[in-house]
Amino acid sequence: SSTPPSVTETLVDMSSRKVPVTILTGFLGSGKTTLLNHILEDPNHGLRFAIIENEFGDVGVDERILSEKADEEVIEVMNGCICCTVRGDLVVALKNLYSKISQFDAVIIETTGLADPAPVAQTFFVDDDIQAKFSLDAIITVCDSKHILARIDDEKPEGVENEAAEQVAFADRILLNKTDLVSEEDLLRVEKRLKSINSQAPVQRCTKAEVSPDWVLDIGAFDLKRVIEMDPEFLNT
Repeated sequence: SSTPPSVTETLVDMSSRKVPVTILTGFLGSGKTTLLNHILEDPNHGLRFAIIENEFGDVGVDERILSEKADEEVIEVMNGCICCTVRGDLVVALKNLYSKISQFDAVIIETTGLADPAPVAQTFFVDDDIQAKFSLDAIITVCDSKHILARIDDEKPEGVENEAAEQVAFADRILLNKTDLVSEEDLLRVEKRLKSINSQAPVQRCTKAEVSPDWVLDIGAFDLKRVIEMDPEFLNT
């Protein structure tokens, strides 16, 4: 294994490094918060996170975890909804966060169940200051095996995005969660459908959103080129 960097090198690196950002997306009840709690409780990665938590569901990040680990691992930044209308606020929140750089290794943004991930991802490309300080590491989409197809097939009014399909399309990694609730035959059907929407993202089956944190964190998976091919207007906001 490589030798760890000296303290001086680490400090130099900290001052100039871009903070990696992971966006967690998926419908309410898919298991995003469970995944986040797994990441926070995992003793192996040794990382400390700033969480931007904007879930309006009944299960926020486990309060017990937040209160016990507030000084060590979690910084509550803002509870506003991160979607188009508050993209300005997200920029402000991220700039405020950056000043606390010594306290965290990475940022995790948990989006609301109905959020199209595109505007959140765009935040990292529309502001020069943000681009210099943060790098979008990956968009992780958590899908509920039992309900995802119905969500994708929801008829939407003209001009309204189907958020479930958008979340799958923009994903760099897909967690197919709650696999214990459906048959193997149904899982294969779901996987085939997910691949038809997004052929690039690896799909990992899981129950209770249990995957190794290193499958979703610090993976350098976000690919701007792929996104622009899929959505040519992505940078023209």
